[in-house]
Amino acid sequence: MSLADVVVALAWVGVTAYALLGGADFGGGFWDLVAGNVDRGARKRALIERSIGPLWEANHVWLIFALVVLWTGFPTVFASIASTLYVPLTAVAFGVILRGAGFAFRPTVRELALKRLFGGAFGLSSVITPFFLGAVAGAVASGRVPPGNARGAIFTSWLNPTSLLAGALAVGVCAYLAAVYLTADARRAGQEDLAEEFRGKGLCAGVLVGAISLGGLVVLNVDAPRLYAGLTHRGLPLVVASVLLGFGSLALLWRRRYGIVRLTAGLTVVAIIWGWGAGQYPHLLEPSLTIEAAAAPRATLAALLVSLGVGAALVAPSLAWLFVLFQRERRMT
Repeated sequence: MSLADVVVALAWVGVTAYALLGGADFGGGFWDLVAGNVDRGARKRALIERSIGPLWEANHVWLIFALVVLWTGFPTVFASIASTLYVPLTAVAFGVILRGAGFAFRPTVRELALKRLFGGAFGLSSVITPFFLGAVAGAVASGRVPPGNARGAIFTSWLNPTSLLAGALAVGVCAYLAAVYLTADARRAGQEDLAEEFRGKGLCAGVLVGAISLGGLVVLNVDAPRLYAGLTHRGLPLVVASVLLGFGSLALLWRRRYGIVRLTAGLTVVAIIWGWGAGQYPHLLEPSLTIEAAAAPRATLAALLVSLGVGAALVAPSLAWLFVLFQRERRMT
């Protein structure tokens, strides 16, 4: 394994962590949006705020991590994606800002109109942001981002069947993860009625995500044949694993095994993401730009890995301790 492969793997770890942690935060915003009116949705929104509150800012570290690794280790790829897909990426940036502002300001205001305004901003941006992130992923995966500065189509690069499929899948996955996580949080808080409600939402979201994923293979066969070939050959074991884990997670959720289903649901998403990576390997930009061809000089990659090691030694224990304290606090309450 070359240095470039190691750097790509680390970037993919960042993408995976953001999907699991940041994705669940976005999913919480989705369920907040559809929670109902002020009275009917009050307890659900309070649970979502308690579950997201201490960690939602920290979870964005993984997005920054992945972007910095890509920018430093593979500058041509970063420039190509940023210049071709600047429309959806701008929407993502505004969505992250709007979502954070809505979530932070809603608890501080008393007026019902302002609470609705900030709550709506939080909820809508929690749907829009993962959709555009998925659209960006679909554009890259389907080979619609050619190497070079702004060489791809401004709109059709991300307005196409694969990108729309990936956007819908991203929203569904976020909603599914959030529902699964919230069931355990609700039970821990002694709110069995909310645990049951989010259990039902999780089952519905999981079935919908499974249907989108399996039906999406037909779309990929027509619209992104290279990706389809990679998924059905090199990435096939991970695709099969995601299907098996998905069915297992639904069974565990049905049986109310809320603790272990958090693990299996997360592993399902991991298998999907790494299946895409395996299917596209060794290309970063289909059909011609490989990992080795796109990599920065060896000295740059080595310096990047050293920097990441030092950063991990400083930041990872802090993040781990934050999670431990957060879980302990919720058990005490």
